[in-house]
Amino acid sequence: MSKLKNCISAAAAGVMSLALALPAAAAPVKFDFWFGLSGDLERVVQTMCTNFNNSQTDYQVVCTSQGNYDAALQNTIAAFRAGKQPTIVQVYDVGTATMMLSGAYYPVSKLMSENGYKVNWNDYFPGIARYYATSKGELLSFPFNSSTALLYWNKDAFSKIGKTEAPKTWEEAADDMKALKGAGFDCPMAINISGNESWQLMEQFSAVHNEPVATQNNGYDGLNARLTVNKTKFVKYVTDLKSWYDAGLIKIKSKDLGQDMVQAFASGDCQMILTSVGDHGTVSKTQKAGMNWDVAELPVYAGTERKNSLVGGASLWVLAGKSSDEYKGAAAFLNFIAKPETALFWSTNTGYIPVTKSGFDFMKSSGFYDKAPYKGREVAIASLTASEPTPITRGVRLGNFTQIRAEFGNQMQAIFANKVSVQEGVDNIVKNGNAVLDRFEATYKGKQLP
Repeated sequence: MSKLKNCISAAAAGVMSLALALPAAAAPVKFDFWFGLSGDLERVVQTMCTNFNNSQTDYQVVCTSQGNYDAALQNTIAAFRAGKQPTIVQVYDVGTATMMLSGAYYPVSKLMSENGYKVNWNDYFPGIARYYATSKGELLSFPFNSSTALLYWNKDAFSKIGKTEAPKTWEEAADDMKALKGAGFDCPMAINISGNESWQLMEQFSAVHNEPVATQNNGYDGLNARLTVNKTKFVKYVTDLKSWYDAGLIKIKSKDLGQDMVQAFASGDCQMILTSVGDHGTVSKTQKAGMNWDVAELPVYAGTERKNSLVGGASLWVLAGKSSDEYKGAAAFLNFIAKPETALFWSTNTGYIPVTKSGFDFMKSSGFYDKAPYKGREVAIASLTASEPTPITRGVRLGNFTQIRAEFGNQMQAIFANKVSVQEGVDNIVKNGNAVLDRFEATYKGKQLP
């Protein structure tokens, strides 16, 4: 028995000696990813991060919500000044000009190439890629959560006025609103006129009509761009919206008033809204039981040759000043995000659309768009690809654009409260918005957008 014990002890000692002789397993390289999504979207991002960490053992991404887009950008600027910036940060679309001029980034096309990843940048939908690209077409950031604006319409309500399709023109939409009102519907269409709705009402409208928001091809060609919406079809559009509001065909819905647009539509209280495809999932989850609804591309005025709508959402920027190992982790993470399987997971759980053609094709082949609650989301892709992007429809690249959007909200509220005329209010958007652009140009005097 003692002989057996001696053998076991010797074997154990040998195993221990071997373990001591072997090098310890290297800990995964950690790197930070800051993002601006919260609530249910934050949960989805965290799940995606966990999926990446579980897919390999070399890297560990630490994902931290900053609460909202504004906070994500401002906190990153502060952290960068303190030398504590994350490796990757999610920056919303209108922060693109600020990031480009900061010089505080590692271009993603260069990052991926230098870390051995061959990315087919032509696989990205042009309407998405060109929003985040330089004037020469180089992607500086990685398209991530993308969306565009759509018309949501209640098929049950439209059946009451003998219609089976959504309006394709604003003239047709006006007739439909009158018919819906006549059929007893109190709120044919809901809109909001806060600063956030500049995206739907001013920027998206201008794009699909191929009308500029600003000179210099919406700012892409220089920091001396200035707003020009007071001289475009946007004035007619605001005039029509105000007249429809005065006639009771449109209601203003917002959280401040107790019910936002999406809630008003999902409950059946209002029969049309203009909002992001990202709200598709929310409507599906919260709709009135049995309600039949669908989405369509935004209406255009009769005689308009429809152009592509604008991408909304955000892209991922890799920041300067990090280690080569952290950059290797960042490249691996971005490569993981770009996989079609991740695109399917992301779109299934959020309502955002795939950013690549291969991701979209993968989702179509898997039957993603064939039935509720996802059927209809493919309309967003059709809207973004309605045309090859023009110098105007590739995007809006203006500095401090959130301040301009706030001015949009201030003046729209003044217009709808009859404090100013439509033309006066839109002139004020331009005047006050241009003052914002003056300050931005002065801040970056002598610099040029890439």
